Amino acid sequence: MRLHRNLVFTTIDALDAIFNEGEYADKVVARALKKDKRWGSHDRKFVAETIYDMVRWKRLYAEIAEVKAPFDRDKLWRMFAVWAVLRGYPLPDWKYFETTPQRKIKGRFDELSKVRKLRESIPDWMDELGVQELGEVIWTKEIAAQNRMADVVLRVNTLKATREQVRARLMDLDIVTEPIPHLPEGLILPERANVFMTDVFKDGWFEVQDGSSQKVAAFLEVEPGMKVIDACAGAGGKTLHLAALMQNKGQIIAMDLYESKLKELKLRARRNGAHNIDYRVIDSTKVIKKLYEKADRVLIDAPCSGLGVLKRNPDAKWKLQPEFIDNIRAVQAEVLETYSKMVKPGGKLVYATCSVLPSENQEQVQRFLQTENGKDFQFVKDEKILASESGFDGFYMALLQRK
Repeated sequence: MRLHRNLVFTTIDALDAIFNEGEYADKVVARALKKDKRWGSHDRKFVAETIYDMVRWKRLYAEIAEVKAPFDRDKLWRMFAVWAVLRGYPLPDWKYFETTPQRKIKGRFDELSKVRKLRESIPDWMDELGVQELGEVIWTKEIAAQNRMADVVLRVNTLKATREQVRARLMDLDIVTEPIPHLPEGLILPERANVFMTDVFKDGWFEVQDGSSQKVAAFLEVEPGMKVIDACAGAGGKTLHLAALMQNKGQIIAMDLYESKLKELKLRARRNGAHNIDYRVIDSTKVIKKLYEKADRVLIDAPCSGLGVLKRNPDAKWKLQPEFIDNIRAVQAEVLETYSKMVKPGGKLVYATCSVLPSENQEQVQRFLQTENGKDFQFVKDEKILASESGFDGFYMALLQRK
């Protein structure tokens, strides 16, 4: 186990872009992995995992290294030294490590780990909000679970293959998968692998989609032949799942504010063999009004804080601000109010978020049911998914039926 200069320098460059230039970690990691074609899978794994580790534990490592933002390169090296010491890497005799106090690092780690907001490496306001909404016990478990590395989870595209067929083809490539109980199309990888490079993926036999996210489309109770609207489709993981559940029969209208996301969905739909999808950019209120009372089912995968998916997006811990959460609650209320009008009498609606905060979830639904428009709906059921209980992302979904 030794540190290689070019891998470590790439990591430091990446952290500089994320912490000081405000770039998104996933984009920076993708760029870093293209830096040297000679790197093998072990090198690429080191670069990706180390960058994410440093982002995830930024506050803790900075406290141990006794450095504060803004992080110049000297401070980044000190934080990297903390990471290396705690991971058991022998420090090479590079100038950056000459004054690293190895014993002090371990002592400070033990000391600081007694304080939750430092141990879990989150801003003060996030810790306070978590306790306020979920209580001390649940929040302590939940934020610890959100700091674990996310598993690679696949959803089999039943328009093209069965779960066993996907498993068999991946097994031929030495990629082991295991079926997930309670998720009929779900597979989990016990060991990480770059599944996007496989022909199985390129042939559209599966998508990468977290286990909690796979529950949402099924929660909407769609049937072949229905008219279904995915009102906040994004790049369309759930849209594609709906198409498969509907066996390509009926119509799905995928809507989003951003045309670029719908273009990405079109490419994915082509690969998936999903051809019952229409695309609508929400560029004015007319787009929604034309669809009032037209849909058998409406999915509102609402914009949210993302506090259920921090394990996937650890840099969100540092990008999120308390005022964003206040604003997003107002957006959620408005989206629910407006988009629910597209459900026809007798039709059903699912409101979903990838947040664990009740104020974004069940409280939004309860508030909506009190409004003039919400009085036309009745609550059927909901499901709250915590990462600490499921092992997957934190999610919420509520099913409502129009009277």
